[in-house]
Amino acid sequence: MMQDLGRKYVRYINHTYKRSGTLWEGRYKSSLVDSEKYLFTCMQYIELNPVRASMVTHPGGYHWSSYKHNAMGDSDSLITSHLIYKQLGYAESQQQYAYREMFRNHLDKNEVHDIRESLNQELVLGRDNFKVKIEEMTKRQVKPSPIGRPKIAEEQGSYFIF
Repeated sequence: MMQDLGRKYVRYINHTYKRSGTLWEGRYKSSLVDSEKYLFTCMQYIELNPVRASMVTHPGGYHWSSYKHNAMGDSDSLITSHLIYKQLGYAESQQQYAYREMFRNHLDKNEVHDIRESLNQELVLGRDNFKVKIEEMTKRQVKPSPIGRPKIAEEQGSYFIF
């Protein structure tokens, strides 16, 4: 669905603006996220992308960010708050305050690495028990494979020298 949507959108943009070529590099990738543990980590990762790219100094400075909605309460009809976001506080002001507080500290390198690895390899991002449950349900690999070839077990028995 995303591939088809992307192709139609590219044709529309190219026709409308008299241009040619692709709009995005690579293909669409996605990753299933254990929202109870990683929703806010992923939201921080996304909101801080323009900061890491030195486009802005604060996530609220990026026009296309949802930070202003989530942290400041700016109205945006395109955004629907996640149920877990709503659990940050009873009132909207409490939710916004809690969201702003999450941005006092940036994500550490391991968190950024885990998100990127999960997305690039289209694996599951979450707790181990969540990954096991998804692997059982889907019968698909959900964790990265070990690096390198699998080791071949040595056969037990006699060796012949020729």
